[in-house]
Amino acid sequence: MINGNIKIIIGSQTFTAKLLDNNSAKNFKEMLPLTINMTDLNGNEKYYDFSKSLPTNSSNPGMMNNGDLMLYGSKTLVLFYKTFSTSYSYTKLGKIDDATGLASALGSGNVTVTFELES
Repeated sequence: MINGNIKIIIGSQTFTAKLLDNNSAKNFKEMLPLTINMTDLNGNEKYYDFSKSLPTNSSNPGMMNNGDLMLYGSKTLVLFYKTFSTSYSYTKLGKIDDATGLASALGSGNVTVTFELES
């Protein structure tokens, strides 16, 4: 079940994503609009640490996909821009509808990303 669409704005590019219908995604959605500086990690993800915890329901997805929006632990928002296998557990928040160009939009270093509700 879907909890609604959001926009993810990186520089001049806008991506749309669908949020899942879970408590973690609902709590994240209540924080929007949100503009944050995300840090690069491992050349495949950008992350941001919230000051407060969100509810979690983590599991190991086995594979991360380009465009996955996840919560690591209870406070770390992660946006993946490469597809790879993982042994870590995450709480799924949502997924970008079409992640074409996401990696180039995010670039190699830290980046400012805006998350907002789709009007």
